Amino acid sequence: MGKAVMYVLALIGGVVVVSWVAHALFGAFFYLIAAALVVGGGLWLYGKVKKEIAPGTRTQRRIEAATKTYRMRNR
Repeated sequence: MGKAVMYVLALIGGVVVVSWVAHALFGAFFYLIAAALVVGGGLWLYGKVKKEIAPGTRTQRRIEAATKTYRMRNR
């Protein structure tokens, strides 16, 4: 009877330790994936904004026209 109780306790302890280790590993993996998504999204957004205000684009011409108007108005 004593050996059976020890085996059951060892089995329960093993399951607890393995589940704790798995939780720690998958938790870290989740945060790495989330960080990669955030960084990737930031780079994608930066690229879109940079392309949008590149020289010769409509947005850049509007910015330059507004700057010129502002300077002329505040002479």
